[in-house]
Amino acid sequence: MCGRFVVANVASELVGVLRVDVEGEVLPPPSYNIAPTARAAIVLDSAKTEPATRRLESARWGLVPGWAKDPSIGSRAFNARAEELEDKPMFRNALIKRRAVVPASGYYEWKQVDGGKVPHYIHPADDQPMFFAGLYEWWKDPAKADDDPDRWLLSFTILTRDSVGHLGSIHDRMPLFIDGDFADAWLDTDTDDHNVRDLLDAAIDAAPALADTLDDHVVSSAVGNVRNDSPDLIAPAA
Repeated sequence: MCGRFVVANVASELVGVLRVDVEGEVLPPPSYNIAPTARAAIVLDSAKTEPATRRLESARWGLVPGWAKDPSIGSRAFNARAEELEDKPMFRNALIKRRAVVPASGYYEWKQVDGGKVPHYIHPADDQPMFFAGLYEWWKDPAKADDDPDRWLLSFTILTRDSVGHLGSIHDRMPLFIDGDFADAWLDTDTDDHNVRDLLDAAIDAAPALADTLDDHVVSSAVGNVRNDSPDLIAPAA
């Protein structure tokens, strides 16, 4: 699973290779401790234009489907198992129509050891941005007026798969990593229903090679408190 991640730079600095056309007016600032229900920047292709417009937008972490009664359901949907998406009503339609890329600097995972859990910071060895495959949804708040700019909530989830290699020794799940080249295919709004399964399988199969390029080190337990947010959190533990 992925329950905390890091965006150490302004989000627009992380997505150069993704060729974003439009940046949202209000994007989240850098953060070293992004937790579920917090906001982060995601990349999506909007099919409302021809050709599709690639957007960098602020979204709430934790998927809230359009049929939800309220946003609280998102707190339980910050991750989605890639191999189960087609069987889950929560994620099925988003997989077909609303795929996203989540840019990050790294993420945290907790390793179970005798006496408790130890947090690790996992990140690209070359300190370049990393990308998680995700899904997004729009939810309309029925309690707000049609002209209220806050009536529509954009939310997202990060996909996961079985861990491999050295990451498997930390946790049994890892984010579904994708690279900048594959991101174009992942975001493509013209992918039809029949080809989505092949697209997802390709992402799952390619992730282990990307996982092999990542480094990790133990960090302070301070990351466990969501109120802590500073560069010190990603420093190796003393």
